[in-house]
Amino acid sequence: MRAFVFLALIFTSAAVAACDEPRSREPKLNPRPAAPDSASLPPTAFSAEDAVERPGPFAWSPETKGFMWNGQPLRAARTWTFDGSTDGFVMGGGEVEPAEDGGLRIAARIFDSAVRTPSGLALQGGRYTHVLVRATRLAGGAEWDGALHYVTEAHPESAQFIAKPIQGEKPRVNETVILAYDMTKLLAGGEDWTTSVIDRIRIDFDDAAGGEFLIHQVAITEAPPAAPLPGQAPPLRPRT
Repeated sequence: MRAFVFLALIFTSAAVAACDEPRSREPKLNPRPAAPDSASLPPTAFSAEDAVERPGPFAWSPETKGFMWNGQPLRAARTWTFDGSTDGFVMGGGEVEPAEDGGLRIAARIFDSAVRTPSGLALQGGRYTHVLVRATRLAGGAEWDGALHYVTEAHPESAQFIAKPIQGEKPRVNETVILAYDMTKLLAGGEDWTTSVIDRIRIDFDDAAGGEFLIHQVAITEAPPAAPLPGQAPPLRPRT
């Protein structure tokens, strides 16, 4: 009996001592998953100040925060500027993230990668006939593409409906260009754009892996004002 009491005292003392010790930290049952590799692109030494912008009739105005044509503002149905956000843009076959200093940084990882706008644009193609994409090439790609595909209520993306830029072809590394697409002059598709309601746009920069771009702004605009024909006087401005 005395031995039993003695053992009971020993166990009681050990239990009390264990309560006085700090409790070990328990592992989390549901730790936060690590961000995927595509969530953060490799750092780059590029600075927007280092880029050279190719001149052309289409230009971006920091003052009006809109695109211009020969100094005249263009009316836009949609303008995306990517101020700390992807603005709903996604990329198939590559990586995309907002850049620290503004814009949308993209990197092609496979053949035929593509950048897409949000869906549900519901734009009248007959009124908004130009797509403008201002971008800087950060890294060279093996094969330039520059094609623009689009989705309507009648058809998905298709090689039967495609446009190529009339300005800004084949940008070099550290060169900023404005890819200007005149959707009244499709490479394939005839008048499909101008007779359709546009749901979504897809832009193919390079046709191979490795290319990287910083997209500054994207807009879908009305057509530029008609330029006078050679030898024709410009229209008179009304007196004020």
